[in-house]
Amino acid sequence: MPKRVVPEEKRRRRRPTRSGTVLSERLIVDTALRVLREHGSAGLTARRLGLALDADPSTLYRYFRGMDDLTLAIGDALIGQALDGWGRTGEWRADLLALGLRIHAAYVAHPQAAVLTASRVSGRANELAADEAVLDVLRTAGFPLPEAVRVYHAFIDTTLAFAALDAASLALPSASLRADEEMWRSTYARLPAATHPRIAEAAPLLATRMLTSACPTALEMLLDSAAARLDDSPGASRP
Repeated sequence: MPKRVVPEEKRRRRRPTRSGTVLSERLIVDTALRVLREHGSAGLTARRLGLALDADPSTLYRYFRGMDDLTLAIGDALIGQALDGWGRTGEWRADLLALGLRIHAAYVAHPQAAVLTASRVSGRANELAADEAVLDVLRTAGFPLPEAVRVYHAFIDTTLAFAALDAASLALPSASLRADEEMWRSTYARLPAATHPRIAEAAPLLATRMLTSACPTALEMLLDSAAARLDDSPGASRP
């Protein structure tokens, strides 16, 4: 005889933990972000999370199917932070640039979580809302469907790629991060023009530029290219 399926809301714990806290999915995700910040991705375990919540680790499985499911929820929460406060103005290029920068900022604000989640696809509510918003902005702007999907793909992957890259740098031990940054002023700035003429002439600018994220520039270039393709597209519809 098949076992009775218990609805998800009834599986979740309503009694307070030993410290008097009533668990929720949001509380667990917020606590996981703190654990990641303090211990890194390798330190996010059910045992450590249970200790931080003052709850038995097995309680987590009332809310998530496993640690991988929790990882997806963490990534979705970061996208939710980016969406919070974002609104459309009707200027498609400005709206997408703002959203891309907000997603990037949300991830790099939690570098250890970003390294863990930027490459994942959760299918959760915030991720779906962001994808729907980007596609709707593009379609409303007049992009034909194949071109809208093409730009959406490049836009999302560029944003998340830079989020992962920049977060990985920030997640380094502070000594390693300082050493990487100093390399532009030490090694690169001292290369002779006789052997490396292009690096030598660009060294002062590289020493400043390479310490910042290229995400804004990359997104602007991508959207400039998309705008040019929209203007030249015979199948474009004008709103």
